[in-house]
Parts: sequence; C-alpha cells; structure tokens
Amino acid sequence: MTSQTSRLPAAAEEGFKDAASYDAFRPSYPPEAVEAFLRRLKVAQQDEAKIVEVAAGTGKFTELLARRPERFTVKAIEPHAGMRENLEQKDLRGVQVIDGRADKMAVDDEWGDACIAAQAFHWFATTESLKEIERVLRPGAVFGGIWNIEDYNKPKGWEATTKWEQKLNDFIWSLDDGLPRFRHQKWKEVFDQQLPANPVQVIKDTFTNSLPSFSLPLGEDTTKWTVWLGEEALASRLNTLSQIAVLKGDERDAFVKLFKEIIQGDDVERNEKGEIAVHGQTFFFWTDRL
Repeated sequence: MTSQTSRLPAAAEEGFKDAASYDAFRPSYPPEAVEAFLRRLKVAQQDEAKIVEVAAGTGKFTELLARRPERFTVKAIEPHAGMRENLEQKDLRGVQVIDGRADKMAVDDEWGDACIAAQAFHWFATTESLKEIERVLRPGAVFGGIWNIEDYNKPKGWEATTKWEQKLNDFIWSLDDGLPRFRHQKWKEVFDQQLPANPVQVIKDTFTNSLPSFSLPLGEDTTKWTVWLGEEALASRLNTLSQIAVLKGDERDAFVKLFKEIIQGDDVERNEKGEIAVHGQTFFFWTDRL
C-alpha cells in the first residue's frame, strides 16, 4: 500500500514506518485537555459537527473524536501509508479515512466546522498548508493543534521536572537533524507571516482584500500530567520519536547505554511496581478562520 501523495521527509517516513508500535506506545490525551480543546474549537456539545483532522496518523486523537457523544463527522487526512492503514483498520464511527496532505485535501470548500492537527502541525506549518486549511473551513470555524510533550522532548526554554528528564532532553536535542519538530517552536511563524512588516503594505492589503486568514494572537493553553511507565514501556515510547527510531549500530548501542544509566539516577521516582514517573504536558492552540 503506497501513498501517491506523501511528501514526508525521508527520516519521518523511516521513523514512523512501524505504525503499530507508534499506536501502541504513544500516549493518548488527558480527558480534561481534550474537553478544553474542543470547547475552544467551538465543537464541544455541537451535535454532528464536521471536523477535518489533518495528519491523523494512526488515530490517537481520531479515536477520541469518534467516541464523543456529539456524533462528529470526521474526515481524517493522512499521507503515511502505514499509519493510514492502521487507522482504517479501526473502523471508527463517523470517520472517513482519506489519503492526502495538509496542502492537498480531498475535502469540499468550507466543509468543516473545525480543523484539528494532533501531534503533527510542526511537520507542515507552511503558507500552502494554511491556505488549504482555510479553504476547507467555513468562515468562523476554528483551527487548532494539540501535542503531548514529555519533559524529555520539550523546547529548550521549558523547565524539566527532574534532572534525569533534562539529561534525556539534552540527548534528544543532540540528535537534531534540521527537520521541524514541536520543540523548535518554529511552527508559530507561519501565522506571523500573515502580517506584513511594512505599514504601507498593510494599507495596500486592506484595499486588495489580502487580509490575514486566521486570527492573532493564537490562543494557547496547557495541561500538565504525570504517567507511570515501566523501563521497557518508557524505552518503547522513546523509540516512537522518529530521530531515535532511525538510530542503528553504534548510535543505537550508545542510546541504549545512556538510557540505562539515566534511569538509574537518584531523582528517578518509582512506584511500588518499579514504574517510573514520567512528566509532561499537553499543549494546544486555536485560531479562528476569518
């Protein structure tokens, strides 16, 4: 099963090829964060609202939409063949799985009441994608992105809860391959690019109707959380990060050695089962389609 539309970077294609492991070990989203996010998108308690989910992956967030009492109709767009197949096999209520990209979606003009990018917008934060998202949303609809961010995969400016998570974070940053990820925080720039820096251009844009497509500033919120994972489960979750999944040979051995050393640190908190407290937060943003 080969997608004719996928334009994912090669490292992402390789890193996400084990879709079953991604689906098994990536976390779901805290119920309170999901509820707050959907309220901001103006679809909570809106029966039969129509939602475009772009880069739906294996359906970690799609599953939550399908279980909602509002009986959403969801068009789930996904370019990665393996992930799309995994999502199709779930046969979720009200969900149509579609092969497509963020900049080329088989969705009618102004169809959606909301558009969601879960754990993904950093991959396609481009002017072309934003124009396509604008096209598929009705005026007044809301576009939002949501991410689960473990402390070990956080932006540099965020404080880690523990020393061991900071050490893992430093290691992950050392693997930086130049591809866009949430922790770089560059995905926000595409919204700022809607606004010309030159005041004269602002006036010209007003007269030519070349106004921003999405509202600024972005709305933002977070929900902090802690989960307990065994050593093997934590290693498996780390391996769902594309830049770790692609490690081979000596690089893989070095990562395994470092991981084993780090989780023996004196600030690693364990419960009675020996599971490790892993800290993070769910971050989400929203913006109105003007």
